[in-house]
Amino acid sequence: VQLVESGGGLVQPGGSLRLSCKASGLTFSNYAVNWYRQAPGKEREWVCKIYSGGQPNYAGSVEGRFTISRDDARNAVYLQMNSLKPEDTAVYYCNAVYAEIYWGQGTQVTVSS
Repeated sequence: VQLVESGGGLVQPGGSLRLSCKASGLTFSNYAVNWYRQAPGKEREWVCKIYSGGQPNYAGSVEGRFTISRDDARNAVYLQMNSLKPEDTAVYYCNAVYAEIYWGQGTQVTVSS
């Protein structure tokens, strides 16, 4: 089983990025998928979740700016991040949760002018 995040990078405040989390080796449609982030010197923080049926949940700090979606045919979950702020800077991780929990390796997002 493998989860691979991609799409991170450097963006100016107010900009947008789209992260991808692509899975292999599991029946992806059974899994809920979460995005977490960890900023330097801080604990890992939950960002959002999408259930196997497609219902999303968001942390208050990102609601209205971030959108999570999934494409089970492509074994992928996406995180569209708009109106980015410097405080969104972190390594972003996805995990897939069903009978087991699997984590990706993370992708760096830096919001800076």
